[in-house]
Amino acid sequence: MQETFITEFQKRGYFSQCTDENGLGNLMSKGKIKAYIGFDCTAPSLHVGSLMQIMCLRLLQKYGHQPIVLLGGGTTLIGDPSGKEETRKILDKKEIDKNIKSIENVFKIFLNTKNAKTKPIFLNNYSWLKKLNYINFLREVGKYFTINKMLTFDSVKLRLEREQSLSYMEFNYMMLQAYDFYELNKKHKCVLQIGGSDQWGNIVNGTELIRRKEKKQTFGLTTPLITVSSGAKMGKTEKGAIWLNKKMLSPYDYWQFWRNTDDNDVINFLKLFTDLNIEKIDKLKNNDQDINKLKILLANEATTLLHGAKAAKDSENTAQKTFGEKSIGKNLPIIKIKKNLIENGINILEIVLQSKLASSKGEIRRMIKNNGLRINNEIIKDETKIINHENFDNDNNMKVSHGKKQHVIIKII
Repeated sequence: MQETFITEFQKRGYFSQCTDENGLGNLMSKGKIKAYIGFDCTAPSLHVGSLMQIMCLRLLQKYGHQPIVLLGGGTTLIGDPSGKEETRKILDKKEIDKNIKSIENVFKIFLNTKNAKTKPIFLNNYSWLKKLNYINFLREVGKYFTINKMLTFDSVKLRLEREQSLSYMEFNYMMLQAYDFYELNKKHKCVLQIGGSDQWGNIVNGTELIRRKEKKQTFGLTTPLITVSSGAKMGKTEKGAIWLNKKMLSPYDYWQFWRNTDDNDVINFLKLFTDLNIEKIDKLKNNDQDINKLKILLANEATTLLHGAKAAKDSENTAQKTFGEKSIGKNLPIIKIKKNLIENGINILEIVLQSKLASSKGEIRRMIKNNGLRINNEIIKDETKIINHENFDNDNNMKVSHGKKQHVIIKII
């Protein structure tokens, strides 16, 4: 059986629901289509929680289809209530535009921008939402939405059941998302919207709006919510979000995130977040490979997609030196400090605060008490210890470590 977008989509674990799986499969077998995924622009970068959606866009290109990347310059001004327990912070347009410019660069790394037939189309929904006349919008679009049905969608129902506030502004979000699909279908012949499972209601609204206004069939396809084995949501750790922007997260830290994957998640993540052939991944699983080798494979493959093969290999080499030897580890995240800070010596608590491995002196004291703090691989037992030039190597570097997995270089400039 010949592999198709739909069959590989399912094998990789991307599939959750489809409005008409057979209909979509038939359409894609007859020719190439345009499909879109929308992204909020609430930060200067997307994080790993959005990576599966990006991988779906890559898969579309693999089978010759053209992805549309819809950046929510308009809807971000309002805020999507889906999966949120409280109202989001409202950003101004200037901040959103800055975020959009930065986020676009992430897509240009993951997606092929050179093939004229499949290169991504970047659009900002502010360009059409800003033109909407409120009265006309209610007459032309609002009439297709009933309050009864809108109240049944999880994005609304869960907030109300928990007696959490839901602003009228947020309540309108689902109509605007439906209108996005209508606009993309009308102007760009887009026939498929892909999104997370929490977007199912919004996606169905879009297909229904197009059916009722244009008498056309379009399709919705959702991906499952990805959690790690512990049950935590994908994309964030105790240290914060796993950003897809090296200015916000170093390639080494990104590599380490994947290297630290739970044993039970490794095979699943190889399918979801790398381009490795499904059959090859299944063979690795069946051959009972060393789990640590599989974790390194995952870290290298995932890091190569974002930061390149050299950054992945450098990160692996640094990890081997850092964890196995007394080496400083040249590819670790670097925190720069000025020379005058240590001229007369500086207390260990102050220098570790500079490293950002801890957020308070109390936390650092607990690290020392539990033998969890190291300077250049040596355990620190005295919270009154003074750090000076002698602790830095010839390149003005000093390694600070918390436990076995968190390391930074403090560099004198």
